[in-house]
Amino acid sequence: MRTPQLPPVPLSHLTGPPDASRRFRLLEQVRRALRVKHYSTRTQVSYCGWVRRFVLFNNRRHPSSMGEQEISAFLNHLASEGRVSAATQNQALHALLFLYRHVLGRDMGLIPGITSAKRGRRLPVVLSVGEVRSILARMRGVPRLCGSLMYGSGLRLSECTQLRVKDIDFDRGEITVRARKGGQRPPGPAPEARLTSPQSSAGADAKTVRAGSTFRRDGGSIAWGTRSQAPECR
Repeated sequence: MRTPQLPPVPLSHLTGPPDASRRFRLLEQVRRALRVKHYSTRTQVSYCGWVRRFVLFNNRRHPSSMGEQEISAFLNHLASEGRVSAATQNQALHALLFLYRHVLGRDMGLIPGITSAKRGRRLPVVLSVGEVRSILARMRGVPRLCGSLMYGSGLRLSECTQLRVKDIDFDRGEITVRARKGGQRPPGPAPEARLTSPQSSAGADAKTVRAGSTFRRDGGSIAWGTRSQAPECR
């Protein structure tokens, strides 16, 4: 049995900035549920964006008054009109399932009638050693440091920007990654890098450590070995 028709969601509740004091607003309820489940900040932003688009697509009707039919129509619109990728459509589906299961208390189960977006078949673009060396040679300051760390250790962009000084152990040659995505070890190559600790304010010599490569994730840490094929990032 369908729930009674609720008034439209005010536009200000969908377009305004996050405001935790407005805890009864739809998007604030979604954000609170995501934080309780320890979803990453980027996932929170993405899921709230899909909930917003879903409500606007249905003329600001409250999700409590909608169901599988509206979800299916929205996802089919993304595939046919929006021409989104299969991964994007799947993310939108998971965002709406989260909304109904953890915010509205309704388990939607299998959504019928969804037209899946086409999955693109293409080879990933991988830079050669020379191209990486050329890019890093043209970078300066913090961007260069971040680029070197991501190339040398396989860090994601969010993991790199969230690194703190205490996460880098020069003596043990180790970088600790905290709150990794999904708690999983992402697949990828094991390149090399050369890390240099910044000089102290007293003008001490920079401490150069051979981050000799083979970066691997063990228990949230990235340890390096002694390979020598990849370019050095000084």
